[in-house]
This record gives sequence, structure tokens and C-alpha cells, in this order.
Amino acid sequence: MSLQALLGTELPLIQAPMAGVQNHRLAAAVSNTGALGSLPCAMLDADGLRKELQALTGATRKPYNLNFFCHTPPPVDNARAITWRETLSPYYAELDIDPASIASGPGRLPFSAEMADLLDEFRPAVVSFHFGLPSTELLARVKACGAKVLGSATTVEEALWLQDNGADAIIAQGLEAGGHRGMFLSDELSSQLSTFALLPQIVQAVRLPVIAAGGIADAQGVRAAMTLGAAGVQIGTAYLCCDEASTSAIHRAALHSPAAQHTALTNLFSGRPARGIVNRVMRELGPISPLAPAFPLATAAIAPLRAKAESLGSGDFSPLWAGQNVSGCKPIGAAELTRELAQGLTP
Repeated sequence: MSLQALLGTELPLIQAPMAGVQNHRLAAAVSNTGALGSLPCAMLDADGLRKELQALTGATRKPYNLNFFCHTPPPVDNARAITWRETLSPYYAELDIDPASIASGPGRLPFSAEMADLLDEFRPAVVSFHFGLPSTELLARVKACGAKVLGSATTVEEALWLQDNGADAIIAQGLEAGGHRGMFLSDELSSQLSTFALLPQIVQAVRLPVIAAGGIADAQGVRAAMTLGAAGVQIGTAYLCCDEASTSAIHRAALHSPAAQHTALTNLFSGRPARGIVNRVMRELGPISPLAPAFPLATAAIAPLRAKAESLGSGDFSPLWAGQNVSGCKPIGAAELTRELAQGLTP
């Protein structure tokens, strides 16, 4: 079965879900071209997701993907939280932020029964998961609503695990990809491979359709991935500057600056490795800090720094998520970009 037949789309192209820089507008624009638009759901509560789904289903009748995280929330480590805030204290002083005023919060929520209730109501064609898959009971509910399940794998071992535990297709997420790594069987960064090294290994190892993701920003990249055995391609970074994206002016400017040529994996913003443009806080603290609280608890302490700096026009403390290839970022409509990418589907 082709990926298009599995997903119900005309094109084997997926717009990557990108929390914080998009809403239903981007997903609908992509879906309306015949590709698969995606809505990131991990930063939405049930009311917020319902509103987004109402808007999305009002804007397209085509298949769309809902993306959820399925991490296990860690216990609060007060000592680590205090140490992290002490590490950030010079920045609080610089920006005149009272550390006592900073509220704690989860930052990102895992897939839950409450979210499964919304799937029963809206019945999306596709549901994708980052950081593995949800519990057997919750996954059964997803499948019962008729959705096909995609899971992100960053190693062959993760791909095999996803195949054995209920995924219908696998997203092979290469090291070049922007945003959070989907790794879930290990936190060893040295295990992470580039897209075109990882992709053929996963294609050879599994029976399921494999979707290439990471560093693909144009038709030539799409063609190369398909040549290496991909059933489809997922693209994220190239959509960041589209008209329908909600990417901030600061983030857009960074994507079009020389700084975008230097990205790194960092855990400073959430507690989990994610790729973004190197900025001041990443340079000064180092992109990976053993002091950062576990995902997603690191978010609360750095969020006020981000907000204050952005109000002053600075991205010094912002997670400027981007992959290693920003060459496809153009201020055009998502439909036009999707059509350009689709040119790589023909020899």
C-alpha cells in the first residue's frame, strides 16, 4: 500500500507539526494542496485543541494529522529546580525579573484520555506521536476512531519498537531535523544518525512505510529521499516562513540571518534535546546543560527571560527551532511551497 493510500492524501508529503510557530492555518493550507497538514497539540489543553479543531475542520475537508507527545511527566525535583534558577539568576537580574514571581508549569502535556475523547469526536485521519507511543489502552482508542498512527524513530531500534507496538508508518527523524528529537529508547545523543544514513537502514529493517524527515528543504531533497526508499517525506523548517505560519518576527529574522547556519541540539529550553539556532544563552551556558530540569520542567524558569527579551526585540533566550538546512525558508504561501516540494516526486 502506498503512503497516499494509507493516509488518504494525494501526495506523500507531510508538513511537520511545529508547536509554537503554527496553528490550524498552516495545517489547512497544506492539506488543501493534497499533502498532509499537521497540527501540533502538545502545548494545547482540551479547550484549546477543540477550538483549533473546529477552525481546522472549517478550513479543510481533506485529511490532517494531529501530533501529540507521549512522554511520562517526571517527578518534580525541587533541588534541581532551585539550582537551575540560580544558574539563570544573572539573566533575571539583567532583565529585572523577580525569580519569586516565576510560576512553575509542565510546559507540554502528554496524550491523555481527555485528548482521546476529542479524537472520538473529530475523527482525524492521522495521529502522530513523538517520544514513542501512548499506553496500549490509549493507542487502542486512537485506532478505534479510525486514525492511522505515525511514530517518530531516531534509530533502527526505535523503528522496530514502533512496528511491534502498533504504528502504521514510521517517521525516520534524522539528526538534521529542527525541534525536539523524537528519541525515546535511549538518551544517548551519539546514537543519532543523519537522515540519509538512518533512512535506508530503517527501510531495510521494517515492513512499514518509512517517511524521511530532517534537512529536506526542496524538491531535490525530496527526490533523494524517495530514491533511498522513503515512502514519503516530512518537511518542517521550510514551512517556518510561510504566510500561514505564526513564526514570530524575531524567529523569522533569525532564519534569514547568517546565524541560521549554526544550529545545535540544546536542552536549555525544555529539558530535552531539540535543534535550534545558536543564540546567546546557548553560547554562554553551553547548548546541553546537566543542570536543566528534566523535560518538560525546564521550560518554566526560562520562559520569563524569553518573554522579556522578546519584548525588547531580542531572541537571546528564545528557542529558535530550525533544522540544519534553512535554504527552503521563503516568505510564500504554504500551498506554493508544497507544490514546489512535490516536483521532487517525479523523476
